[in-house]
Amino acid sequence: MVIESTADRPGTGGETRADHAYQAIREAIGSGALRPGQKVTERGLAERLAVSPTPVREALRRLEQDGLIERTGPRTVVVADIAERAIDDLAEVEVALRGLVARFAARNATPEQLDRLDAILDAADDLLIVIVTRRRDGENVDRHIAALLDRMQEFNDTVNACAANPVLIRLLEQSQVFSPPERRALRLERIASDDDFGGLNRYGSHRALVRALRERDAATAERLVIEDAQGGLDALRARPGERNG
Repeated sequence: MVIESTADRPGTGGETRADHAYQAIREAIGSGALRPGQKVTERGLAERLAVSPTPVREALRRLEQDGLIERTGPRTVVVADIAERAIDDLAEVEVALRGLVARFAARNATPEQLDRLDAILDAADDLLIVIVTRRRDGENVDRHIAALLDRMQEFNDTVNACAANPVLIRLLEQSQVFSPPERRALRLERIASDDDFGGLNRYGSHRALVRALRERDAATAERLVIEDAQGGLDALRARPGERNG
């Protein structure tokens, strides 16, 4: 089991070590690093996360309330068999919040922000051409794929900024099934094992999103983002061999 250490991630923006421990353990359950029925201890998790047992204990209390773990002893817990359903519920919340962000963005995006979104997609188009061409020629394209993922993260961050609603963005950050680093790692893993993962151009609907934002069409913007977010989460959560494109 691999869980990202929180030792080098001190709390910022009001976050505590317990918040980071909660997120890391929840991500491990969502990704399958912690499996249903697996028994873990507070001390063992604390060692993996490089923190004291206290924040882990608080994180586990929250996870127990979420239905993701079941306590079997004073210092031991087991990953709940219903964890997959709980993650499904969390994913549903994340997708809905992303749609709401798009709705707010349609209302509040500035012309400068919309121009920035188009510029990001132009850069992504250029990178995709390079990736396809060089991959066909047998060249290493890892650097270009990383750059493409950077552009898409920048796109998402800009859409969030367009919403102009810090409370909503904070809720979205707290309810993500995968943190941005884990999401990126999973995408790179999928791309490495499947050249056509997401077509490497999952952002095709993003042009339509920018058009909807320019037209202040909140309903269309929300629908596009919900469809894209759901498809993206389904692909990331699927086990090898289960993806259908």
